[in-house]
Amino acid sequence: MQPNTPQNQQPFQPSAPQGPGPNPQYQAPPQGAMPQPSAAPMTASQLKPQKPIALIILLVLFVLLFLGAAGYAFSMMSSRNDFRDNVEEKILAANEVAVTANTEELNAEFIEKEKEPYVVYTGPSQFGSVSVTYPKTWSAYVDESGKGSAPIDGYFHPGFVPGVDSGISFALKLEVLESSYDKELDKFASAVKKGTVKIAPVTLDKVPSVAGSRADGLVDKDKNGSVVLFPLRDKTIKVSVLSDQFIGDFNDIILKNMSFIP
Repeated sequence: MQPNTPQNQQPFQPSAPQGPGPNPQYQAPPQGAMPQPSAAPMTASQLKPQKPIALIILLVLFVLLFLGAAGYAFSMMSSRNDFRDNVEEKILAANEVAVTANTEELNAEFIEKEKEPYVVYTGPSQFGSVSVTYPKTWSAYVDESGKGSAPIDGYFHPGFVPGVDSGISFALKLEVLESSYDKELDKFASAVKKGTVKIAPVTLDKVPSVAGSRADGLVDKDKNGSVVLFPLRDKTIKVSVLSDQFIGDFNDIILKNMSFIP
């Protein structure tokens, strides 16, 4: 016979222990599952603090800027001291340079003004009435005898005209030659091939209908200069300069004002 038990009496279940213990939410891994490894511990090199690269760059830039500023300040101080110690000498030197430059400029202007008014030479009509304008500070020697290979043989030079055989590079030489224009031009063919002379066409403002030729370079033995040739019927007009000193006058005065009757 079963012992009598009170109705609705539940079987005894031990309660969970209070206090520390296993996490009630912890779930054991299923059977057969491999346990997950925990994170690897950091090495000593990883634990070592990283170098402040940005700080090093800023430090280097600061040092460079400081050195640059120090150098500039030293340079300015040196210049100031030099100017303070030598101010009088510098002022005198600057004044001397300015006076010299001004004197040279005034002399150049005076020389140019002294050339005016220009003088005009006109040759015989049978030789084309060649007209050449030149500065009044020049002298002229012209042989119009008509003898030899040059019916007109003229020399122009500042001050006085040196001897023909003196070796002086005249400011201007004017010739009317008996030889033809083509023959005179052919004399430069060899120099043109060598590259020592350049030939270019040329016309005069006062005689635009006649085309001539201009030779520039080593036009006479070992002398540089310019030679201009114009045909004059069966003859040739030749004007030349063999000195760089007078090239400006040759271009600006002689050729601009030259004329003849073809």
